[in-house]
Amino acid sequence: MRVVFAGTPAFAVPALCRLLESSHEVAAVVTQPDRPSGRGLKEAASPIKVLAQQNNIPIFQPAKLKTPPFVDILRPYKPDVIVVVAYGKILPKEMLELPRYGCINIHASLLPKYRGAAPINWAIMNCETETGVTIMKLDEGMDTGDILLSESIPILEDDDALSVGNMLSVLGAELLMRVLDDLEKSGELKGTPQDHTQATYAPCIVKEDCRIKWDEGFERVLCHIMGLSPVPGAFTMLGDKRINIIQAEPFFGEKEEHQTLLNLKGFQPGSVIKILRGKGPVVRAKDGLIVLLQLQPPGKRVMNGQDFVNGGYIKEGQRFE
Repeated sequence: MRVVFAGTPAFAVPALCRLLESSHEVAAVVTQPDRPSGRGLKEAASPIKVLAQQNNIPIFQPAKLKTPPFVDILRPYKPDVIVVVAYGKILPKEMLELPRYGCINIHASLLPKYRGAAPINWAIMNCETETGVTIMKLDEGMDTGDILLSESIPILEDDDALSVGNMLSVLGAELLMRVLDDLEKSGELKGTPQDHTQATYAPCIVKEDCRIKWDEGFERVLCHIMGLSPVPGAFTMLGDKRINIIQAEPFFGEKEEHQTLLNLKGFQPGSVIKILRGKGPVVRAKDGLIVLLQLQPPGKRVMNGQDFVNGGYIKEGQRFE
C-alpha cells in the first residue's frame, strides 16, 4: 500500500522504521518545520525529517494545513492511507478524506482514557499502574475515532515518561504493522467505536502543572516527578531559585528511623529532613519521605543528589517550596 507518514518527534521513529522495512511504500513524509533548538537556538530538523532524508523520501513541512490547502500538494501521491504519529497538528477534514482507506493514528494511551497531547505524562502523574497504546482511525474529533487495535503495558515504580514513551513507541509500531497488514488483506478498517462516556483528557503540560506540591502524599509527589521526567521536568523553588527535580525514589530506611523522621516536629512538607550519603537530600512530603536523586539548578547541568549537596545548594533543615 502507498502510505503518507505524518510525524515529528523521536516517538514516531520506530513506526516509520517499521514501515520502511515492510512491503508498504512510504510515498512521502510530513513533519513540523525546523525549530530553534539547543543553547545556540540553531534551526534543527525533527527526528522524522532526519530519517526521511536518510531514506530519500519526499519531505513536506507545511506551516499551515488549511491555508493554502496542503491537501492539494499531497493529492498527486494518491495515498491508500495516511499514518499519523505525534505529528503535532490536527488534520483538516479534506486531508482525512484524501486517502483511500482514511487516516490511522498511533495514540499513547488506552483510549478513551487520556485523549489529548500528553497522555504518557498524565498517566504517570496520576499514578496509573498501567497504560498502553491504541491504533485508531482518525475522525474530526480529538482522539475520538474508532479503535482498531490496542495493547496495555504496566507502569513500574521506576518508570518515567521517557522509559514508558520508548516502550509505547515500539509497541505502537508493532501494532500499526498488524493493522496495515490486515487492511491490505481485507480491504477495510474494522474498528470499534469508543465509549465516549469513559473519556478522560491529557492536555498540554503548562508551567504550573510542573510545580511540585510537597503537601501531597509522597506517592503522588513521586508520580508527579517521574511523569515529567526528563522533560519538561518537575520543579520546586529553593528561595528564589527554580530547581528541576529529574529523578527521585521513596525513602523507607529502617522502620524505626523512618517513623522517627516523620515524627520530627518543625519540618513542614518540602523540608530536607536528612542527607542520605551517596544519594542526596531526603525531603518530607505529607505522609512520607522522598530521596532526590537527580536535580538541575538554574543554568546548570543535571547532577546527582550527592553532588547537589556537595555543591552547597542545599543542607539539612532547608525547605523546598
